[in-house]
Amino acid sequence: MIIIIGSALLAASLNFFLIPADVFASGFTGVSQLIASTFDLSTGLLLFLLNIPVAILGWKKVGKSFTIYSFISVAITSIFLEVLPEYAFSQDILLNAVFGGVLGAVGAGLMLRWGASSGGLDIIALVLARYSDRPVGIYFFVLNSLIVFAAGVLFDPEKALYTLVALYVTSRVIDAIHTRYVKLTAMIVTKHAEELRTAIHERLTRGITRVPAKGGYTSDDKEVLFIVLTRYELYDLKTIINDVDPTAFTNIVETASVYGLFNKQ
Repeated sequence: MIIIIGSALLAASLNFFLIPADVFASGFTGVSQLIASTFDLSTGLLLFLLNIPVAILGWKKVGKSFTIYSFISVAITSIFLEVLPEYAFSQDILLNAVFGGVLGAVGAGLMLRWGASSGGLDIIALVLARYSDRPVGIYFFVLNSLIVFAAGVLFDPEKALYTLVALYVTSRVIDAIHTRYVKLTAMIVTKHAEELRTAIHERLTRGITRVPAKGGYTSDDKEVLFIVLTRYELYDLKTIINDVDPTAFTNIVETASVYGLFNKQ
């Protein structure tokens, strides 16, 4: 249900605000807009076709659950883009850029919060970051910069500037809905450390450090599991903990920097 709602909001932001004003979204959605505007093709169909090879890559390198939900999101967004008519609520390009960015960000943020994404760039950035020493944000910046540049060349510099406005609004709203930090550290205090370790390793490609602990009130023997993960994996971790040990105490904190093998597979 969350994916359907999020996909509908994404499609509405495009057909009602961004596409009529020639303002472009971020990621593969913006790439689809650019190609569709240049060659008079369907944005929804292009978005779906571009994400097929990315879904295969994500299935092998990122995680099955995240990739499946993300591809379902792309498919439903593509359907909504074909079903919903293109209609301009306003002729003011700034209003279209702002409200299109907000509406699209609410859709994308909801899906990120529940363990999916709008596909495309999210998956590519995760794979590239995993095999390099560069953060995920760099890859987002590079592709989105290309979209802004192409908008300026194909249309006019003013369109590029309004595209920047839409991208900025989108990023700010997503940060408000979903945790803004790319890397997080989870500290899980549990009596079922081995069961949790096994379950986490079945779903996530992340290392775990186990530290012996003792309850302050009960003096029961416990363990603290330390795990560093990306924001895209947080939903899966919460699900695993609820399934294995709902009484576990979990603290999620921002991680400013990580050294070692976090980015390596």
